[in-house]
Amino acid sequence: MPDTHFYKYDDYDRTLVSERVEQFRDQVRRRLAGELTEERFKPLRLHNGLYLQLHAYMLRIAVPYGTLSSRQLRKLADISRKYDRGYGHFTTRQNLQLNWIKLEDAPDALAALAEVDMHAMQTSGNCIRNVTADHYAGAAIDEIEDPRIWAEIVRQWSTLHPEFTFLPRKFKIAITGSPNDRAAVRVHDIGLRLWRNEQGEVGFEVIVGGGLGRTPMIGKTLREFLPKDELLAYLESTLRVYNRYGRRDNLYKARIKILVHEVGVEKMREEVEAEYAANRDGALKLPDATIEAIARQFATPVLPPRPAVSGRVEVQRLDDPDFALWLKSNVAPHRVPGYAIVTASLKPAGAPPGDASAAQMDGVADIAEAYSQAELRVSHEQNLIFPHVAVEDLLLVYRSLAVLGFAEANVGKITDIIACPGLDYCDLANARSIPVAQRISERFADLDRAHGIGELKIKISGCINACGHHHVGHIGILGVDKKGEEFYQITLGGSADENASIGDILGPAFAYDDVVDAVETVVKTYLGVRASEGETFLACYRRVGAAPFKESLYDAAH
Repeated sequence: MPDTHFYKYDDYDRTLVSERVEQFRDQVRRRLAGELTEERFKPLRLHNGLYLQLHAYMLRIAVPYGTLSSRQLRKLADISRKYDRGYGHFTTRQNLQLNWIKLEDAPDALAALAEVDMHAMQTSGNCIRNVTADHYAGAAIDEIEDPRIWAEIVRQWSTLHPEFTFLPRKFKIAITGSPNDRAAVRVHDIGLRLWRNEQGEVGFEVIVGGGLGRTPMIGKTLREFLPKDELLAYLESTLRVYNRYGRRDNLYKARIKILVHEVGVEKMREEVEAEYAANRDGALKLPDATIEAIARQFATPVLPPRPAVSGRVEVQRLDDPDFALWLKSNVAPHRVPGYAIVTASLKPAGAPPGDASAAQMDGVADIAEAYSQAELRVSHEQNLIFPHVAVEDLLLVYRSLAVLGFAEANVGKITDIIACPGLDYCDLANARSIPVAQRISERFADLDRAHGIGELKIKISGCINACGHHHVGHIGILGVDKKGEEFYQITLGGSADENASIGDILGPAFAYDDVVDAVETVVKTYLGVRASEGETFLACYRRVGAAPFKESLYDAAH
């Protein structure tokens, strides 16, 4: 198996994780024995990724910055077989959730994770959550610098940070190293964008106060350009200001976005810069040797020279329309000639978005070992990525994925839907998300039709907490409760990329039985008003506005 090219745990990491497992094992023992009440146990289990959901416990496993080895994926498959129901759900924080874990099995599951340098720490609770990054990291042709280097530095700094273990509310950080934002940095508590200034220096734009949920907001730029070696000092300063002033008296006003909104970005900047000035040259200033040591672990693997064009791939492209569509939507250019980035769609028609069985995980691991340097990425759009595939192997990868059911040629299309678990699992939800996603994917299952519609991102949440990111969907769908019945509110025009925007609510919500027809009406309206076949849904909506969609939707509905 090829050596992986990402961060490898050292003795310190392994000791920390193993001690944490044993600590939690004792906490679970005490809970089962009745020595700990649920009230006292709750914060302990949450900081180890264990939720109590609608029907059972759920274990959320951290996949830092979305990077996995095939060995780790095999272990996740094994854990899902032994301790759950043989499948897992990949999430918008690039994590994996097991929805049917038993409390008494949770410590053994965490111990198994530790065997492959994984854990579930800080995947819940009012702390700094799993740091996310561009799923094309280390391979993207437009990349300025690999964001995973910095995500790993942030992970090490933030893990069990004593000052930030009990923040006013959960805290999420995302990092992109490309001008084309694939990490949704503008809708995070802190978003970091690597860019090169006029002097040729690479540093960070620091974006603060983004977020979705009950009060969706696009983040504000706090620092236009931050030297890379001062990143931790600036993050610590920002978190200290938030910890000092963030609301603790009101759950709905506790996020940093509310603080930025209430005091204004200028005041927030003033407070952070004052804290930063006192700390920038202290212990948190990163030595070059530290940065270089971590960066070396993320070096692009040595990829043997391969032809940029493959005869058999080109022949199959001409002979097989489905393969041609897959090449168009699921394959992206790689920074090394002769290679490509491949997305395995976890959205086959009619399936729950983001789910993978243990057998499918094993199959994906096989493909990664054979064709992608044993490396994988989890995207925040709930798909899996092979970052280093030779162009001449694309047909073999496609056929292998087809066997698993993951070769749907729909990445970025209308059936590549993000959806939260909704009322099927979550006790916070008002409505189901998964069945709506399944019905939409079945309605638009014809790939020629989906490609004719073009880029169109649907995102579905079962409640206002917006775990399905509906606010930034080109079409967003929010489940609401109306006197015990499920209804769905539609928003249009949202986006999570470098030109991020919050979608506009169109009007009254639609009943469960009517919501898929409403999506169909939106799509038909778009096709009728777009300026050309090349005009995307988002570009069209931003040009024509909500009026034609409101007219067709509500005339059709009433």
